[in-house]
Amino acid sequence: MARTDPFVVSNALLDDADKVREQAQRDGYLYFRGLIDAESIYNLRQDFLEICHRHGWAQGGEALMEGVRTGGPFMEGDEGYWPVLDEFQRLESFHAFAHHPAILNACDTLFGESTLVHPRNIGRIMFPENTKYTTPAHQDYIHIRGTEETYTGWIPLGACAKELGGLSVLAGSHRGGVYPVKPAPGAGGLGIDTAPLETDGLRWVGGDYEVGDALFFHSHTVHKALPNQSPDRIRLSVDYRYQGCSKPVTEGSLLPHFNRMSWDEIYKGWASAKYQYYWHAFDLNRV
Repeated sequence: MARTDPFVVSNALLDDADKVREQAQRDGYLYFRGLIDAESIYNLRQDFLEICHRHGWAQGGEALMEGVRTGGPFMEGDEGYWPVLDEFQRLESFHAFAHHPAILNACDTLFGESTLVHPRNIGRIMFPENTKYTTPAHQDYIHIRGTEETYTGWIPLGACAKELGGLSVLAGSHRGGVYPVKPAPGAGGLGIDTAPLETDGLRWVGGDYEVGDALFFHSHTVHKALPNQSPDRIRLSVDYRYQGCSKPVTEGSLLPHFNRMSWDEIYKGWASAKYQYYWHAFDLNRV
């Protein structure tokens, strides 16, 4: 197994836009400790786990927030996965969380302009005993397109020790452009052979995530999930994408993940219209 170095923590740079951009350009990622308040994390975690419990995937009652699995393992694409994924997509709290003020403040600093939050948000459920389908090493750009200066925000919904299967990035790999891909099991279905990059001296970085920690990485940064090696816990996380509002964006990035429902179907029953079709307020460069 490749050696993993600890993340470089970027909290101290948040008041200096030049240093934030310098570190992002050098490493291809920014890692923030405790960026998001715990209450916001736990509220969304509860919403996710209540859905999992209703579908027989997780224990309920007093054990709900522990994320103890009772079903599965399932993975994206399985017939039994879609009903849960669809309920995630209809959660107002899931989409609103992408606009958390602490996240937008960090992204505005990075981009030097107002941040466009992609509405194509992704909820992840990673089961134990499913290591074959752990998300492989890959780059997000081939799935997103638009501007290369799109950053993915990866946020675990709760503490995430290494054994639970957090995310690891290959620091500096964004400087090599887009690498050749090959079919691979796991989310996205495409992987990258990272052995030549590691031979050239690039190092994987990662570690244990605490509640409220957040990782942001460039669309060319190679990253992968670690396998969930816990005996019985589900790992929950969210993927959100961010870019400067003046940069080009594809129409696909403005559609729901997997595009199984229309936005009107997703928005049905929401308490507020604040985060409905919000991207229409931008003069977007659609490509």
